[in-house]
Amino acid sequence: MSEHSERKAIQTDHAPEPIGIYSQALKVGQMVYLSGQIGLIPETGQLAGEDVLSQIRQVFLNLDNVARASGGTLQDCVRFTVYLMDLGDFSLINEVMQEYLSPPYPARTTIEVSRLPKDALVEVDAIMALNTKLGI
Repeated sequence: MSEHSERKAIQTDHAPEPIGIYSQALKVGQMVYLSGQIGLIPETGQLAGEDVLSQIRQVFLNLDNVARASGGTLQDCVRFTVYLMDLGDFSLINEVMQEYLSPPYPARTTIEVSRLPKDALVEVDAIMALNTKLGI
């Protein structure tokens, strides 16, 4: 592996253990790639609730904890990908994201899907750029 592309796996007990063969996040240089999070409570491995808002709040708490373990915060994220079981919940994603982010907002894609792991209602992944300014 090139010295310019050193990869470091990020692990925190404040987010759920991966349920597959992946890292919670992978840091490559100043970029951090946060794996998708569903609304699992780290201590129990159970979904935060049956309603989408409870799951969205847990997803962003989990992502925030992984971002902090990586040396940043969600405000350092430059891109989010949101997977929703029902695109009608789009406004709830906006509501929760506003609790964690301020302008300039990152890029984002939101996709309606047919199924998610553990029958979750939402999953979100992110890309974070450390030590950079998002302003122009």
